[in-house]
Amino acid sequence: MGMIETIDRIFYNYKGILATDESSGTIQKRMESVGMESTVESRHDYRHTLFSTSGISPFIGGVILFDETLKSPLTIEPLRAQNIELGIKVDKGAKDYGYGTVTEGLDGLTERLFEYRDLGATFAKWRGVIKPLFSPENVKANSAVMAIYAKRCQEVGIVPIVEPEVLMDGAHGIGKSCQATTMALRELFKSLIGQSVDLEKIILKPNMVVTGYDSHMRASTKEVAQSTTRCFKENVPASVPVIAFLSGGQKDEEVLDNLTRINRTCTPWTMSFSFGRTLQRGALHCWSEGRRTDAQKWLAQRARECSEALGRRKEEASNIWDSGL
Repeated sequence: MGMIETIDRIFYNYKGILATDESSGTIQKRMESVGMESTVESRHDYRHTLFSTSGISPFIGGVILFDETLKSPLTIEPLRAQNIELGIKVDKGAKDYGYGTVTEGLDGLTERLFEYRDLGATFAKWRGVIKPLFSPENVKANSAVMAIYAKRCQEVGIVPIVEPEVLMDGAHGIGKSCQATTMALRELFKSLIGQSVDLEKIILKPNMVVTGYDSHMRASTKEVAQSTTRCFKENVPASVPVIAFLSGGQKDEEVLDNLTRINRTCTPWTMSFSFGRTLQRGALHCWSEGRRTDAQKWLAQRARECSEALGRRKEEASNIWDSGL
C-alpha cells in the first residue's frame, strides 16, 4: 500500500487519529494523576482497554503508538483486528539549547524506521516545540530537523506527520499566536521543499490559532476559526492533503467547538484531528477506577463527537454508534 493510500485510509469519511504515544515519563505522570502506578502491565492494560473499544473504527482511522506499545503484539492486536493504521512516535523529545528547544532523534532514525515498518507501522510522528516568545533560530532549527525526518520517512515508505506545535502558554492575544504560527509554518515548508519532501505524502499536525491560555480576554470560536484558516491559507501549500489539528492545552469542549467552526470554512485540505488528552481524559479516570466498559464507552463517545465536528451527519454517526456498541 502506498503512502497516499495510507493517508486516505486514515482520514476517509471524517475519521481522525488517536494519539497514545506518550513517552515513559509522560504516561507515568498521567497514571499517577489518577492514583495508578505506571508499570509494563498497567500500561498494557490501559492501552489494550482503549484499543479494544468496540465501534471506534468508523471514527478513528489511525493510532500513534510509543515504541514499547508497537513492540507488544498483544497490546495492539485489537487495532489490527479493526484495520486501524498503526503510527509510531520517532522523535526522542526536545532539548534546551538556550535559544529554545530543539527536538532530537535523527541518530539511527532510518534504521528504526525500517524496524517500525516491519512491525506494521505505516505512518510516523515528529513533534517540534515552539514557544510563543520564539526566536528565529528556534523555529529554523526545528524546521530543518523535521524536514530531514520527513524525507527519511518517505524514503522507506512511511507517511510522516510533521507537528510544528506553537505552545499557547502565556497571556498573549490571538495576534501573537498567529504571528508565531505563521513563522513556524513558513520555515517548515521552506525546509520541507529544500529537502525535496513530497508534500502530497505528508500529514500536517499543527496547533489552532487561539488566545494564550492565561489571558482573561479569550478569543471567540468565530475569531479562532477566522484566524486559523486565514493563517493556514496564507502559509500552507494546497498540495498538502490533510491538516490534522492537535488539541494542545484547550479544554475538551473548546477544542471541539473550534474544530467544528473551522470545518465550516472552505479550504483546499481535508481537515481532521489528531488528539491525545481530548480522546483519553475521561477514559483514563474510568479505567483507573476499574470501570473498563465505561472507559471504552467514554472513548467511543468522544471519538464520535470529534468525527461529527468534521461534518459527519449526526444521523449517520448515530447509526454507526448503535451498530458498533
